[in-house]
Amino acid sequence: MTVSPRAGVLAGLADVRAVPVDRGGALWRLSEAGRQLDANIIRVPPGDRVARHAEADLDVLLCVLDGNGELETDAGRQPLEAGSVAWLPRGSHRALSAGADGLAYVTAHTRRPGLAIRNASAVAAVAVEPEGGEAACLLSRICPACDRPAEAIDARYCGRCGSSLAP
Repeated sequence: MTVSPRAGVLAGLADVRAVPVDRGGALWRLSEAGRQLDANIIRVPPGDRVARHAEADLDVLLCVLDGNGELETDAGRQPLEAGSVAWLPRGSHRALSAGADGLAYVTAHTRRPGLAIRNASAVAAVAVEPEGGEAACLLSRICPACDRPAEAIDARYCGRCGSSLAP
């Protein structure tokens, strides 16, 4: 068994609280090579939201670190506060709204392969083929933090990691 040289504590709540509450997006990402897990610490500024979306392939565990807000699923709305833990099974629809204090949370799920550039020898050009994602012609909608395409054309934040998408 190979042990990561960074095994152990990678971030703390003090690190999250040190970032201005109005800064949204990914505050931290697990990025160790060879990992089997993806994890992110996300902040949604006060009054902002992550649009309704579904994760078709992966179960996601969400744990609120700081602030408050609301989780909306097909089962209804539920309040979120520091210490809340939610399981979001694959295929389930969800949206998040931040309360007056903003919302900071960690997500964890099985690692997903990212976009890959492959040589298309049967074709005269090199093709960019996302694995299980949208066509490469939508690169303006790809999250700069986790490479996932936004599902909604008007999305402001990535549905996977919460990072702010380019306008």
